[in-house]
Amino acid sequence: MLQTTPEQDVLILGGGLAGLTLALQLRLAHPDLRIGVLERRAHPVAEAAHKIGESTVEIGAHYFADVLGLREHLDQQQIVKFGFRFFFSDGRADIDQCPELGASMALATGAWQLDRGRFENFLGERARAAGIDFVCSATVKRVSLDEADAPHSVQWESAGQRHETRARWVVDASGRVGMLKRQLNLAEDNGHHANAVWFRVSSHIDVQDWSNDAAWLTRCTPPERWRSTNHLVGDGYWAWLIPLASGSHSVGIVCDAVTHPLEGMKTFELVMQWFHQHQPRLAHALEPMRDQLQDFAFFRHFSYGCKQVFSDRRWALTGEAGVFLDPFYSPGSDFIAISNTYITQLISKDLAGEAWQPYAGVYQQLYFSFYESTLTMYRGQYHIFGDAKVMPLKVLWDYTYYWGVLAPLFFADRIADLPTMSRLRPELAQAKALNVAVQGLLGDWTRRNSAQAAVVEPAAFMDQASIGWFAELNGALQDRLDNSAFRERIRGNVQRLRALAAELAAEAKGLHPAIDTAALASLCPQPTATQDVDRLLPDSWRLHETAAEVETQFA
Repeated sequence: MLQTTPEQDVLILGGGLAGLTLALQLRLAHPDLRIGVLERRAHPVAEAAHKIGESTVEIGAHYFADVLGLREHLDQQQIVKFGFRFFFSDGRADIDQCPELGASMALATGAWQLDRGRFENFLGERARAAGIDFVCSATVKRVSLDEADAPHSVQWESAGQRHETRARWVVDASGRVGMLKRQLNLAEDNGHHANAVWFRVSSHIDVQDWSNDAAWLTRCTPPERWRSTNHLVGDGYWAWLIPLASGSHSVGIVCDAVTHPLEGMKTFELVMQWFHQHQPRLAHALEPMRDQLQDFAFFRHFSYGCKQVFSDRRWALTGEAGVFLDPFYSPGSDFIAISNTYITQLISKDLAGEAWQPYAGVYQQLYFSFYESTLTMYRGQYHIFGDAKVMPLKVLWDYTYYWGVLAPLFFADRIADLPTMSRLRPELAQAKALNVAVQGLLGDWTRRNSAQAAVVEPAAFMDQASIGWFAELNGALQDRLDNSAFRERIRGNVQRLRALAAELAAEAKGLHPAIDTAALASLCPQPTATQDVDRLLPDSWRLHETAAEVETQFA
């Protein structure tokens, strides 16, 4: 027998990170909105060994803490993150003698490491306390989308009972299940082919324990590298170490599908063999923890696109039900924040009786533009990871682009501000073109390097916190500016991107005169012989340090 349940204004299919945060964002915007969430898992879920996507960066962290008002939980029940950290340690056990990239101290705008089970349990409790109809152990069986203006219909099953719920809006937040994506044939290959394996152990792994060298141990303040998202990198791969507040540690490998085939790491034993070859110090740390293994899983070709995520027929996709980029730089929560914000805007305009339908296409165009620009940081770039000269420059560029363009738009609550986006269209287009050109340059640069490990001093510490303008860019995310000042801030950030791109091109050309910099030459400023050049790259990261070489740019 089919049981009819009360009609909802918004029915969200999936009660994970994307679905529950959308429900809470809608509740904050509309206290009386009828919101339902259907989640296939029973709650509470297990801590630690629940889901990956445990590291956050600035946009996602700001969304959780400030947009949704969850800072108290994050500070008290999760781990404050000590930034990203990279060790160029392929095949080496002497971690303190490997080049290290990271910050010596926390930057002003930070993030958290999330125990996803703990966080999603908290979100579920918060949703129910806010009057959201959060139903667990519910399996969606059928979604019927109305093509006119009548409510959609969703049939679902729980405890052997079949239910039907009607809703004006249906949002798919079902993750990789992608119910609407499959139903509407929206899946799309994005050309980024990489795999991932991961597991959790029930103890923390502290990289500080991997050395007795006093200078190495104390060059971070506080000396707590374990709170970082630690990356152990090599050609075609990176391995992650992420601490969880429940006392466990998340460990994973993300790799190019060709360079490191998944067949060589599909079991825990194979992964341990792989670690003994590629990251022996981590393998040594894990050997005594074999009996603490909590789970093991893998994804093949985890990255994908989607043909449509927002519809003028009152449906939408958010989170991994729509697109997924890559775990590197932890953009998953960022894109949840952006898509949820656009969906909230669409639903709010509909409730207000506005002509909201054209906005669905505009917001989708913006969302896909951000997605495609970010994708260029990953697609075809995994061979750079083991290059201890080029990879630090790539991270510097990628974060300058992120903190200079996308993050300010979200922090300033202008990600859906179409007048601002329209006025900044030339600058945003130029930033995107610069990013595409620089990613191409960096990839070519690594391909031309014949002795990657010899480029950087063996025990070099590339301290991001010592780069004044870089740290200031991070801190400036918290500035509150009027419209005019904000637009000038973005224009200034794009000018900095142009200058940084020019310096990167000069560095690459100094080492490889035949490298093609034509794509960047038309986008970057060409200083005159008498012009002072504001050099952005730290001297210790350079190959060519004379002012003349920088000033000539691409000559």
